[in-house]
Amino acid sequence: MPAPAASKSERDLVMTPTVAVDLNPLTMVIIFAIVVLLFGASRLPGLGKSVGQSVRGFKSGLEGDDMDEPKKLESKPAGDVRPPVG
Repeated sequence: MPAPAASKSERDLVMTPTVAVDLNPLTMVIIFAIVVLLFGASRLPGLGKSVGQSVRGFKSGLEGDDMDEPKKLESKPAGDVRPPVG
């Protein structure tokens, strides 16, 4: 006699991987301490700034501000350009 088929909700539960992360204050302090050890305290402000710029760039890319208008390159007059002699 075959085993009864699992219901749809049971199959979804089995097929979907779940990750349980408990970010209590102690865990966050430990993660911060590891980051300080890896990067050093003097590099953290620069790291935070670059992460912030990346997030802003990602958000503006999602909004599509850059995609609507092509960027116009400003060309400077070349002036007096002569090929090298010799």
